Amino acid sequence: MHKRQLTSFIGVEYTDLTYRDLERGAVFDDLTAGLHDSELVVVRGLDLTPQQQIALASRLGDPVPFMLAEYRHPEFAQILVSSNEVKGNRPVGIPRVGNFWHQDSSFAQDPAPYTMLHGVRVPATSGHTLFASAFDVYDRLPTDWKQLLEGRTGRHTLTKQQRIGAEHVGLSIAEMKALVAVQYPAVEHPVVRTDPHTGRRYLYASREYMDSVVGFDANQNEAFFDLVDALVQDPDHVYVHRWTPNDLLIWRTATTYHVATEVEPGVSRTVHRVSIAAGAKTPRPVGAEGAERSSEAMV
Repeated sequence: MHKRQLTSFIGVEYTDLTYRDLERGAVFDDLTAGLHDSELVVVRGLDLTPQQQIALASRLGDPVPFMLAEYRHPEFAQILVSSNEVKGNRPVGIPRVGNFWHQDSSFAQDPAPYTMLHGVRVPATSGHTLFASAFDVYDRLPTDWKQLLEGRTGRHTLTKQQRIGAEHVGLSIAEMKALVAVQYPAVEHPVVRTDPHTGRRYLYASREYMDSVVGFDANQNEAFFDLVDALVQDPDHVYVHRWTPNDLLIWRTATTYHVATEVEPGVSRTVHRVSIAAGAKTPRPVGAEGAERSSEAMV
């Protein structure tokens, strides 16, 4: 097993690992520690069956089925199939997903804390995934914005990104938005949050999954989202994952921004995604016993 930091701000990469290696408690514990220290874990070239992916996910928490049933794996409801492939005149999976910067499922009241993605068929020249750290974004906020955002709440919603379904046929845009607002009510989360594992502060906000910062007027909200976009998308603070076959990626959803880039025409891409809710196996937050370790992690 070889391990290296991907960047100074996010990501740790493991190579020369097999599924059998990960069945060993010490190896999986090291991977879990890497996930909580670096927000994103990349395991290169890990050959996995769907059953094995679900088994690994189950060691972090509770794999949960994707909310759109038509894009679930035909045998394993816990796996979302993201694919541009077509077989038998039917899409293999959801063709475009996550093609905007976001923190997974922030529009939910209690978002799953982990996401796991396995590259089943991935091109080398396009369809990359970009990552940024919400800790790093908060650290780079101007001081006046940190003061302005202190104690503020963000209103998160799915209305900007809801996909059009059969139930929306015949509705006006306004009627469709109203229906989505009823089906997926807006939720509120603190804009600045503290990570229970490290004690570090991070920004919890993105334009596409947020309606507004509560108490801001329209101009303030626009200025805020423009600032967030600039900080998140700064090339010097973005890790670009160029997929190789069978890569396994795991990230912490609250503290990790990411976006999927476009796939070039005529090229197939299929990945298997598992959303992992908190469960008995989720590492407990740093407490009094871990105070010394937490201080080291904050340096």
